[in-house]
Amino acid sequence: MDIDILELSDRSARFILSDVDAAFANGLRRAMLADVPTLAIDEVNIYNNTSVLYDEQLSLRLALVPLVTSFNEFTPHEECSCEEGCPACTVSLTLSVEAPMDEDKTVYSGDLVSADPKIKAADSNIPVVKLKGGQQLVLEAIAKMGYGHDHAKWQAGVACGYKNVPVISIEGCDLCEKCVEACPRDILAVGEESAEVVDDRLLNCSLCNQCVEVCGIDAISVSENDTSFIFTLESDGSYSAEELIINAVNTIRTKASTLDDILGEF
Repeated sequence: MDIDILELSDRSARFILSDVDAAFANGLRRAMLADVPTLAIDEVNIYNNTSVLYDEQLSLRLALVPLVTSFNEFTPHEECSCEEGCPACTVSLTLSVEAPMDEDKTVYSGDLVSADPKIKAADSNIPVVKLKGGQQLVLEAIAKMGYGHDHAKWQAGVACGYKNVPVISIEGCDLCEKCVEACPRDILAVGEESAEVVDDRLLNCSLCNQCVEVCGIDAISVSENDTSFIFTLESDGSYSAEELIINAVNTIRTKASTLDDILGEF
């Protein structure tokens, strides 16, 4: 297979995956969404809560705070040999905040103090609750390693999708310019002898076929490349976009190896 990186930042990526079939492309998408384990708060021990939110509401909000995760240093809780949690699959985070008597105070995800310095909220400015003067919030949160297919709070990939690379062919064009005017994304332009595809805009084609519909002589056709896919993904911060892709591929490789070993026993 071939991979062509179009965009790559800490939280997002866009790349072309070629010479694979749709089954592999969808397997990679599903792995990034559901099969890469992450840390998320799963249990909360609340010692003092005088805020306006119920304990259950606070727990839900804390569970959805993305935590920076070390893929190789933790084991998913369901695969760990312990029964109640251990340092290999869980991390303890504490939160102790009191608002001054004469003013309000907003509690943010950055106020969580982790027992492991490497594990922290991916974003420190996520609001948890607003305390009125004199209100307190004291709790301990237990983060566990888990999979996105068990609960959305363990999904590191918040937006992972792909589409086939578009293929636009133009032959016998009479330069009526109708297809150029109809294209909503300015992918076509008028050339010297016929309409032409603007190369750096081809990937933006949404396959709407408006250019095909307005062409009265069937000079233009739009199709899909069955073995080439444009991937777009975003990470919640548990991993960088690059780490998420690599971990997803390693997960697929591990599953394939396990299946090969099982089949080899028969």
